[in-house]
Amino acid sequence: MPAGLVVLILALTLGIQPVTSDLYLPALPALSASFAAPMWQAQYTLSAMLLAFGCSQLIWGPLSDRFGRRPVLLTGLLAYTLAALASTQAPSMLWLIVWRALQGAAMGAVVVCARAIVRDLYAPTEGARIMSKGLSGLGVLACLAPPVGSLVSDLSGWRMTLLVPALFSAGTLALVIWRFKETLAQPNPQALHARSLVRTWTVILRNPTFLAYSMLSVASYGGLFTFLATSPFVFIQVLGLSKTQFGMVLFLMCFAYLLGTFLCRRLLKRYGVQNAAAMAAVLSLSAGVLMAALAWSGIQNVWSLCVPFALYMLGHGVHQPCGQSGAVGPFPEAAGTAAALNGFLMMLVAFVMGSWLGTHMDGSARPLTYGVAAWSAVLALAAWTVVRRYGRSSAGTPA
Repeated sequence: MPAGLVVLILALTLGIQPVTSDLYLPALPALSASFAAPMWQAQYTLSAMLLAFGCSQLIWGPLSDRFGRRPVLLTGLLAYTLAALASTQAPSMLWLIVWRALQGAAMGAVVVCARAIVRDLYAPTEGARIMSKGLSGLGVLACLAPPVGSLVSDLSGWRMTLLVPALFSAGTLALVIWRFKETLAQPNPQALHARSLVRTWTVILRNPTFLAYSMLSVASYGGLFTFLATSPFVFIQVLGLSKTQFGMVLFLMCFAYLLGTFLCRRLLKRYGVQNAAAMAAVLSLSAGVLMAALAWSGIQNVWSLCVPFALYMLGHGVHQPCGQSGAVGPFPEAAGTAAALNGFLMMLVAFVMGSWLGTHMDGSARPLTYGVAAWSAVLALAAWTVVRRYGRSSAGTPA
């Protein structure tokens, strides 16, 4: 496949995640009101989806190593489309949570294959550069998702915001059927054997390079998820923004992330993966400290949240390509399984954080600000210690 086609497929398959999570966020308060459900139940439509997304990757990863990326990708996209269509007809909050969880499980197949494709085709350093291009496409979709969600929700109601991801998935499925060629050169016939799988997981989880880059990607995503899970209620209910205005806030944050992916490629070219992650951590930690300081001072407005978090998203645009490609780098023969474990760890942290936030929202922006600050500190610690020490790829040899 031409490099441009690979990047396009990466952008669409990785971008299905913000389309799933970000597009309906402006409609979340209206959704909650429609079912007369408390805020924590509405947040479970996000956190349950992410937990299913993370857990399912543990299955999809070995399946893709055994049978190839193409059949798993096709299965995931088809199942996602059907679950997304069903979610538009959910009669209650419980059924909506169920269908969203199934969407997340199907999305796991799509994203884990996308991450594995990069390792199939490229060495780790080049893989980080290609991943950053794919995540630039994700950034564009993330920029578009909130304004589109606001517009669709205002014009047609919150149920229509759940239909858009189904249409997006169907279009991506058509492209994959038409143009995608298998990238796994040699399927592993032992990938699904229980004993072999346990050995592979053990080797991966003991690899210091995997752990270092996973800590980086997990911490970076933890800060982003904290913002995503709390921002609809903070900006709309606490600060009084309209859904359209909130959509523009998310657009600006996603645009900062998009700029971060371009910054990532420049830093990688000049300084390499480890130094790029360390430099971006300055942005992340500065963002967290500034956000916490403003909250501690009693300053609570749109700008006191958006300006620091835009800095955080610049760093996020560097840390995710480096973290995701770096974690998979040592395992060319088990790229799907390594990508799955990395994704599982990110989503597990998101679910735990979402559950905590659901019971600690107090009508202020403090859970958002202090949560982002805490994750920024963990992220900087990872970038300046374990990534610096163990960031050079140490090859794993899964059985």
